[in-house]
Amino acid sequence: MADLKVTLAGLTLDNPLIPASGTFGYGYEMAELYDINLLGSFSFKGTTAAPRFGNPTPRIAETASGMLNAVGLQNPGVDRVLSDELPRLTEVFHKKVIANVGGFSVEEYAETTAKLAAHDAVGILEVNISCPNVHDGGMSFGTSAKAAEEVTRAVRRVTDKPIFMKLSPNVTDITEIARACEAGGADGISLINTLMGMRIDLARRRPLIKNRTGGLSGPAIFPVALRMVYDVYRAVKLPIIGMGGIASAEDVIEMMMAGATATQIGAMNLVDPYICRDILEKLPDVMKRYGIERLSDIIGAAH
Repeated sequence: MADLKVTLAGLTLDNPLIPASGTFGYGYEMAELYDINLLGSFSFKGTTAAPRFGNPTPRIAETASGMLNAVGLQNPGVDRVLSDELPRLTEVFHKKVIANVGGFSVEEYAETTAKLAAHDAVGILEVNISCPNVHDGGMSFGTSAKAAEEVTRAVRRVTDKPIFMKLSPNVTDITEIARACEAGGADGISLINTLMGMRIDLARRRPLIKNRTGGLSGPAIFPVALRMVYDVYRAVKLPIIGMGGIASAEDVIEMMMAGATATQIGAMNLVDPYICRDILEKLPDVMKRYGIERLSDIIGAAH
């Protein structure tokens, strides 16, 4: 019988399938479709200190083999997440969840992390450092090794729970950022977030997305994500959650061979809400085809 179990920074998951933040809501929406307890875990919607309406519309655009989004971290704020969303979530999902943390200053990251970490349902804090640093001209925390390390140290100080830093691919050398997070005390790395892109409305002769640019996700970015996971696996001694364009059981295995301990599925949840369930059902047969008895044995196997 195929063994799908993996361990992330001390947290054992039944399988490596994790819906990515922003594509699975708070779980209870998807629980109306199937038993989401089949999943290893899931990363709920990115949370900031204060409520955010997000960017103006239109903020979604389709592309070949993917999509652009500029939603802008729309969420009700950490206090409402704790009082309203997490109680509903725990009614339908009975495993530890991953709390995705956003912020626009080091202090905000630390404050939001501390609040979410105090909830029993949260097993891992996933800190999204692709947010713009309001104190540094709007440049993303994740594009500077110094800023990435500073945020990592700040969130490390407020919790003993595992911290996974979610990295932006929009950098020259992602391994430099990963090393900075490791130096700052991270327990793991999540990568990649979306790649910056845009579309133009031919009739209006203007950018299709109101925000001008958006994050590209979906199968189009899988080769880029795979390469970055491969490089980061060689650069640090931390477990990796690999994501970016995963759309099949074969993709999951390929990402794990590149160095991921677990995988997140993002954009494909919006195309097919049953995608994670279906990948999980197909995974044992694909493992058998390639002579894999335990998924944990293939982590980094391509190195």
